[in-house]
Parts: sequence; C-alpha cells; structure tokens
Amino acid sequence: MINFCNTCIMPDTRPRIIFNSNGICNACENAILKKKTNWKKRKIEFLQIIKKIKSKKNKNQYDCIVPWSGGKDSTSIALKMKFEFDLNPLLVTFSPLIKNEIGMYNRALMNKKGFDTIMIDVNESIASKLSKRFFVERGNPKIAWDAGVNSAPVRIALNYKIPYIFYAEHGESEYGGLVLGKESTKKRDFREVIEHQIGDYPENWTGDEIKLNDLLPYIYPKEDELKKLNVYYFSYFFRWSMLENWHYVQKKLPDFKTDKDGRTEGTFTNFDSLDDKIDNLYYYMQYIKFGFGRATRDACRMIQNNQMTRKEAIKLARKHDHEFPKRHLKTVLEYLNIKDLDFEEIVNKHRNTEIWRQKNNYWKLVNQI
Repeated sequence: MINFCNTCIMPDTRPRIIFNSNGICNACENAILKKKTNWKKRKIEFLQIIKKIKSKKNKNQYDCIVPWSGGKDSTSIALKMKFEFDLNPLLVTFSPLIKNEIGMYNRALMNKKGFDTIMIDVNESIASKLSKRFFVERGNPKIAWDAGVNSAPVRIALNYKIPYIFYAEHGESEYGGLVLGKESTKKRDFREVIEHQIGDYPENWTGDEIKLNDLLPYIYPKEDELKKLNVYYFSYFFRWSMLENWHYVQKKLPDFKTDKDGRTEGTFTNFDSLDDKIDNLYYYMQYIKFGFGRATRDACRMIQNNQMTRKEAIKLARKHDHEFPKRHLKTVLEYLNIKDLDFEEIVNKHRNTEIWRQKNNYWKLVNQI
C-alpha cells in the first residue's frame, strides 16, 4: 500500500522521505519553512562570502567553481555568479553517459556567453560497464555517474586551488530525505554525499575488468583534503525553484534549447534534465522501484512553490508517470550491451512486489494517487 503526502503527491516509497502525523512529507514542511525564511538576511550572508572571495582574489585564479551540467539550474547559478555578483566562476561538468544534441548546444551557448568550462570525459568502456552493472544490480544506471558528478568539481577545486564551490540545491531538504547535520542545508556534508547520493565507496567497485586506477574519476577526495574547501548550496541563500530557474535562463539566454517534442518522456515539462539520453530510463526505473515517476517529481516541486495545485498534479501524474522510455531505448541498450529480452527481465526484477501486482502478464500498481 502506497501512502501519499496530503499536501503534494509524493508517496512514502520515496527513499528516506519522512511523513509527519498529519500525513505531510518533510519536503512540504521545508517549503513552509522557506516561506518563513528571512531571505534578505540570507542574501546578506551570501554577499559576505562573496566579499571574502573578492578580498582574497588572486588574478591568476578563478573565484569559485560551479558544478555545471549545462541544464537550467546550474546555468542560472553560473549566470548570476558572473553577471550579478561579478565573479569569474569556472564551470565543471562530469560528462553525461550518453550525450545528446540539446545538452551540447546549451553548453556551447555558455562558452559563447563568456564562461570557461571543463568537461571531464571519462573512459567510456569503464563508464558503460559500471552503468550496466548498477542497472542490473540496483536498477539504477547512473550510480557511478552520481559518484563522478560529486567527485569531479571537488577534485578540480583542489587541483586548481580554488577554495570555493557553489552547488545548486540541497536535495534531502528540498525534495524529502534525511538531513544528517545542522549545517547540511548550507554546507555540503561528505557523509550525506556517500550515504545518500552514491550509497557506496567507489573503491569497492573493482573486479576482473575494472581496476582501482579505472575508478579515479569516481573516488571522492579524503576528508582531510576537503577541509581546504568551502562548499555551499545556493539554495540555502536564495529560495529554490526549478521553474523560476528556467524562467531566469529563458530570459538571459533566449536561444537555450528545450525538448523538441514539447515535453520529455514521463513528464509534462520540457526544460528539465535534458542532457543525457539515459535519463528517461533512469526516471522510468524510479517508477518501477518506488511507484512514482518523473511527472510526480516535477509536479511536487511546483506544488511546494505554489506554482500548481494538487488536483492538477494528480491529473498530470496519472497521465505521464507510467510512460515507457522508448525514444532513446535502442541507443541506451547498445550502450549498456543489453538485449531486449534481458532488459525486460532486469526491469521486472526491480519491481517492488509490495506495490506491484501481476495479472495476465500485465503489471499494475496496487494503488495510485
């Protein structure tokens, strides 16, 4: 049986989410706190950090690093850092597993806009083997990528001696999860990264085909090295909204591309998570494992920012959540070196039998929103 938040439509099957006695999830509780937050005071705190960065500015050094996918959220931060706060950020990207034209085009726009960028292109043979392994074992083809996207900006910061990094949002508080420390919403917590975003130490991934040296791009620096860095979440200082981030980028970069079909598979939006062809499968597996899909994810974020009603969200989730990711499936299966029949078997292996029932070779959720 799936229970749904009484404010948004997120189910209690989401990993680490917590519901209070009134049936409201902690992401919605956080949204209430955001309404009460003194954002002017938070901005002053942010400006003090910016002032400190500028006071120690080395003309031969970048001011900070922005971990950057090329998508609307990290792009909005990069634009604000450069043009509103007069910093010279270095944008660091850990390569998508399967690049697409939209992502490449939007990243090129930022180069033309005046940004220096670093793209970490890892060994594709190793990346695809890891992706296949974790798709088979955990139903998530992006676990190793999650490790790389967390490790890369930190390693670059240490190598270039750039002591400040500004990540986007703190996902555990914004979307419902487990906040481990008092300052976790402000400063990046190494323990949260390992326990929540990766779930393992990449050093454990060695095997017959993968050696420790192959895993260097995925291994997080040691804790004593991390003490040299000041790593913040932008969402602590400024109220976070994916829709508002998109509107900001749309205004500043009118040529920024969105999904050419008007919306992305599995959801009603056309502007989020567009840079990797494997993402559609990733979000579909979220539906298989936890009973909610990409439309629920997007709708909940809008409900929490008063941009959509719960009634509208329910309609959109029921219409799109279950959509099968067929658009890039052939390319994805070739990348994973998986045959069609094996793919179906792997997918069904990861269905949570507490929320799925099979009848006449057809799978159906026990209950929907």
